[in-house]
Amino acid sequence: MMRSTQRGFTLIELVVVIIILGILAAFAVPKFMGLEGQARIAAVKSIGGSMEAADTMAHGIWEATSAPVSPMTIEGQSIKFINTYPDNTTIGLLLDQSTSTGYSNPANGEYVPNGAAAANTCNAKYANATKDAAGDDLAPVVTLTTTDCN
Repeated sequence: MMRSTQRGFTLIELVVVIIILGILAAFAVPKFMGLEGQARIAAVKSIGGSMEAADTMAHGIWEATSAPVSPMTIEGQSIKFINTYPDNTTIGLLLDQSTSTGYSNPANGEYVPNGAAAANTCNAKYANATKDAAGDDLAPVVTLTTTDCN
């Protein structure tokens, strides 16, 4: 009497596995389709927070310096100041290099994530510090626009 041993999978087993994988993919793919836009929104928020932290740090250094001048060297970078805060052309020099890569047009204080549909609808923009009516310095304003980051 001879015994036969089965080796491998039958055709029906393989078809069932392929069908199950197809059903899972049908549910998973649409879930991941919108993540790119959400990642750009998170990147805009991240760079905005980094700019606010950098201008606060630089302003503190300006205030702590006995005779501040513009430009001032901070962390090896020549930073220009307007009303005791970094200006929009040099704020990017204070940002960590890992956060400033992946962005276009940082020279004027406007950071647009690479791949964004339109620069004016997906960006973090740093506006220079101003003075109020009494002549006191007002902090720079960081504006986040995330209406269309796809």
